[in-house]
Amino acid sequence: MGDRITTVERDGLRLDVRDEGPLDGEPIVLLHGFPQDSRSWNEVAPHLHAAGYRTLALDQRGYSPGARPARRRDYRIDLLVDDVVALVDSVPGGRAHVVGHDWGALVAWALAAHRPDLVHSMTAVSVPHPAAFLRSFGTSMQLLRSWYILAFQLPWIPEILLSNKMFASAVLRRTGQPSAAAERDAARLADPAAVRGGVHWYRAVPLANVRATMKTVTVPTLMVWSDNDIAIGPAGVEATHRYVSGPYRAETLAGTSHWIPDEEPEELARLVREHVAARN
Repeated sequence: MGDRITTVERDGLRLDVRDEGPLDGEPIVLLHGFPQDSRSWNEVAPHLHAAGYRTLALDQRGYSPGARPARRRDYRIDLLVDDVVALVDSVPGGRAHVVGHDWGALVAWALAAHRPDLVHSMTAVSVPHPAAFLRSFGTSMQLLRSWYILAFQLPWIPEILLSNKMFASAVLRRTGQPSAAAERDAARLADPAAVRGGVHWYRAVPLANVRATMKTVTVPTLMVWSDNDIAIGPAGVEATHRYVSGPYRAETLAGTSHWIPDEEPEELARLVREHVAARN
């Protein structure tokens, strides 16, 4: 069965891993979004463990204290994907189911598109296929919803604002995050270095290979969106099926905010369990 995986080391970086559940369980890799870390899966993972699955929640590049390079180009999507590849390579069998929320979903999309040999199935939470997301900028109000992507290109200002715990907590709660989760995530943002690592993901967006984002996903895919998401509108979600050639299912959680793993952990876990079980 092997040992617990607590870190992944790559290119001089050390990324932390929360490896929980039955060691002999089928592995599910959990990828958090901004501005969270692996604790965003705290309420989801136990439901997966109870069904016999092993979860590996990664503190991704910029979030793990041992993996915070200073340059924005070190946060390109291809490098973020390679970090997850290193993790999947370390699990028995070298394949896993992958679940990503927010930015973690974008990493999951790219991993599934470019390394389908490593992915049994993928679940994208909140964020649609990147090509569908880009398409929605011209067909809906998504560009206005995504104003913060431009704001995060500014130097230092995001770090100053978000490292203020009261400010960060208020912003998270206004977007629908439950109070306890908002306090948890605001506390980790009190360290400006922790803020900078996450913001650099946005600052690296202009460096992305746009053509690479258009690649169709062939692995079985579940898309979970929520209709009270102020950051992601329905247009990209509705267009996502065009970029998945494998089995595809979409689910919408009514009355739920962007913070699905915090707000509806049991329902999300149920959907993931059904999706994973259908691929076995």
